[in-house]
Amino acid sequence: MNTITKLTITLILILVSQLSVAQDTEVKDSLNMERIQILKTQKETIRSEEKELLRQEVEAINEKVDADYITMEEGEILKKEVAKKRALNIENRVAIIDNKMDLLERNTESYTFGDSGEIIIRIGKDYDSDRSSEQTSIYIGPKSKSKRVPIFDKRTTSDLVFAIGFNNALIEGESLNDSPYKLGGSGFVELGWAWKTRVFENSNAVRLKYGASLQWNKLDIKNNMYFREDGDQVVFEEFPFEVRKSKFRTTNLVFPVHFEFGPSKKIEKEDYFRYSTHKKFKFGIGGYGGFNISSLQKVKYKEDGNNQKKKYKDYDAVNSFVYGVSSYVSLGSVGLYVKYDLSPIFKHQEFEQNNISVGLRFDMD
Repeated sequence: MNTITKLTITLILILVSQLSVAQDTEVKDSLNMERIQILKTQKETIRSEEKELLRQEVEAINEKVDADYITMEEGEILKKEVAKKRALNIENRVAIIDNKMDLLERNTESYTFGDSGEIIIRIGKDYDSDRSSEQTSIYIGPKSKSKRVPIFDKRTTSDLVFAIGFNNALIEGESLNDSPYKLGGSGFVELGWAWKTRVFENSNAVRLKYGASLQWNKLDIKNNMYFREDGDQVVFEEFPFEVRKSKFRTTNLVFPVHFEFGPSKKIEKEDYFRYSTHKKFKFGIGGYGGFNISSLQKVKYKEDGNNQKKKYKDYDAVNSFVYGVSSYVSLGSVGLYVKYDLSPIFKHQEFEQNNISVGLRFDMD
């Protein structure tokens, strides 16, 4: 092969190589531009998502104001806080997208971004190939984190239950007007966790609600009276000194079960659906059973002109096992709640009395 032929072949090889590099660069630049356009669209999506979340949060705050759970002034403060948070979210998330766009604009390497936020740099013969043998991939970032996939049909949900109101005792042969307990000073509090399961496959009209709660039932005793244990019995008698306050409280651990009825709204998404009872009417009826875990009576009195106080703890005569019926009527998360102990407060007493409570119930679902 003569010198001229060798030079000609060398020039052809150099030209072909340069054309190949140029074509590869053009392809990479074109794909990078496509990815930049996708990122620009993501920026608008981010703004829309954060604005929608802000709208939902403001709506929830307005509901609390309407329910008198918080004041209007407190609501305005909360609205400013969530607005500031969402604005910062938009700023931070858009900044991440801008950085990705800058990275693509100034590089000809194949940069992509994984679902978990990692940066993937691909180097190889075929820029757009799916075969790993033709590419080398370099991962930067948390590749191991997987994207959370929502459960398509979540039939069971859970929520916090809180109730508060008036408490008293029904005594056989007497009305509440003749009760030895003050109507205003006697009260109850209930705090628990409940699960709610849809009964039917394709309807949310009936739900089973069940859980565990702590109940505190307090009786404010009138007319200088108090409870005194006499063996295995409780005697209701007058205290020997001038009583300023006489209060009796039981603490019970119970396991409520209710059937809940009411309409709901079906929310369907691409990869899941849910039934929502937000702002919907609810009616629940059922009962509870459990155990008394403590009892306490406090008597504040005057003796020789001096203020004194006595505590009587864990009466043996208090019923260890408690059970009763309960019901609630709600609109959204707030409702009227009634519960009645079928089990008497004491095992042995001159007259049988059963605890009854009426108040407000908050289901924080």
